[in-house]
Amino acid sequence: MGTPEFAVPSLEMLVKEGYEVVAAVTQPDKPKGRGNKMCEPPVKEFAIKSGIEVLQPNKIKTEEFVDSIRALKPDLIVTAAYGKILSQALLDVPLFGCINVHGSLLPAYRGAAPINWAVINGEKATGITTMFTDAGLDTGDMLLSKELAVEPDATAGELHDKLALLGAEVLKATLTELKKGTLERKPQDNALSSYAPMMSKELGLIDWNKTSQEIHDLVRGTDPWPGAYTFLNGERLRIWRTSMAGSRQINPDCESGRILEINNEGLLIKCGDGCILVREIQLDCCKRMSVECYIRGRQINVGEKLGEK
Repeated sequence: MGTPEFAVPSLEMLVKEGYEVVAAVTQPDKPKGRGNKMCEPPVKEFAIKSGIEVLQPNKIKTEEFVDSIRALKPDLIVTAAYGKILSQALLDVPLFGCINVHGSLLPAYRGAAPINWAVINGEKATGITTMFTDAGLDTGDMLLSKELAVEPDATAGELHDKLALLGAEVLKATLTELKKGTLERKPQDNALSSYAPMMSKELGLIDWNKTSQEIHDLVRGTDPWPGAYTFLNGERLRIWRTSMAGSRQINPDCESGRILEINNEGLLIKCGDGCILVREIQLDCCKRMSVECYIRGRQINVGEKLGEK
């Protein structure tokens, strides 16, 4: 059971390792893009190519759906970023229970967006945890885990791709231990838990009064979605790439959000504790581009203030 690209390497591993995958359960097709074209989830695309039956229920907490899974007689359910909490009735169906592949080092970052929030919060490391699913929100007993360093300029998208592959690796090791009968369960310490809620478009709005590190981490953590943004002369300006600017002499009376300098490297912007270098931007009417390309075709001046509509 899984939906986005994060789940595909785990499903691919199951197929390559010779496990009998009796069905793939994924969320329904959804409209995407400006044309609202109906698109299949990545898990569905891979499952069809692999000859695996695909189920796409609108609701999973119905007797009808649970009965359909019961009819498949699964020994085990594996979930990875499915996007919905499973009912106890469903969890009770498989002989060996349900194992989830989660994109954090539990009990930290339970919830829908652990990868994004790890980057936004400036974590130096995160990882993958496999766990036996219970009826709570990522609260089940932990099984195996593996840590991964978070590079200082890595985006959530880049980290996602690495963790997706690591998830398949940790799942493979987990199932090996399960078959051997050596898999150990470790209850989570709820006192150490934290929550990673779903992302929203509003989350990307930059507060230039925050520190340069906080702004840099927000830009990284909201890439590729929803994207960090500000306003310039009433237009929304997406900020896609930033760099820490180091120590510079700045007028302490200068307002946060002011453009201090413009050069081929980017825009030097005043923030709460100094300044940050903005390297890649995008207006709603344009594609992503470097600041160097942007200033060739548009007028922008030192002293202008970002953040005001």
